[in-house]
Amino acid sequence: MLSILQHLDPDSVGLMNEAVTACYDRISGIAEQIYERLGDELWRIGFAEHEVALLPPAEASYSLEKDPFSGTYALVGRWQNEQGGNVGSLVFHVDGSFFVEQDVIKPHPRRKNWFVEAINAWGRQATIQVEPKLLPMPE
Repeated sequence: MLSILQHLDPDSVGLMNEAVTACYDRISGIAEQIYERLGDELWRIGFAEHEVALLPPAEASYSLEKDPFSGTYALVGRWQNEQGGNVGSLVFHVDGSFFVEQDVIKPHPRRKNWFVEAINAWGRQATIQVEPKLLPMPE
């Protein structure tokens, strides 16, 4: 999926920008599917359709980051709020695996004493797993 990352020369800023654009173009379809699945899961657990404003993948800022363990690059996107704080991230690896997390930070609509901290998705290529990250409500 992101084989372009295997041949990346990180010393060339122009090539890096082109690589980020090329990588995003390659993952944009799966990124949109993940976005849809995140919204579906929030609806399934009881949130109203527009009660949680998920940010679409295209609104993230992307860069290429080298994994210190494998030495390969991953396409990493970060969502930020108006104050510049991180509210989520997307990571797409060369092997087709990914992890996405976006903050929700709202009381669970059906389970008293719990709140939804975030919504996560992970998988490989078209296999997408999604679940909310739940925490007990502070007393």
